[in-house]
Amino acid sequence: MNLSNAILRIARPTDKLQAIAQMYCRGLGFEVLGGFTEHQGFDGVMLGHPQHAYHLEFTHHRGVRVGRAPTQDNLLVFYLPEVEQWQAMCKQMLAAGFRRVHAYNPYWDINGQTFEDLDGYRVVLQQQAWQV
Repeated sequence: MNLSNAILRIARPTDKLQAIAQMYCRGLGFEVLGGFTEHQGFDGVMLGHPQHAYHLEFTHHRGVRVGRAPTQDNLLVFYLPEVEQWQAMCKQMLAAGFRRVHAYNPYWDINGQTFEDLDGYRVVLQQQAWQV
């Protein structure tokens, strides 16, 4: 048994549900795949690309404040081997409201750029092909 056919959902809370959803849609070109309101006090939205086996879920628990990311090393990393696509995506991230920052781990600054969202969570756009 393995998880080769599984769908991966990465979920995290936010105090800024709508702003974060817009930021990730504009910055990474994600689409809203689904969402919910007032589910036992939670609201949420799922974002991603319909043809990919992963998506992000952002949730907000009404009346609860979650604050910022716990560390500067909470990362989503996307590998983009083509330089033109990488450059365009970096510009798109800035236009969406992400802030460019130096990576906590300097490795990510060698071939990539790190962007911070409104909650302090970070996205790395790595300009190289994924290699095991």
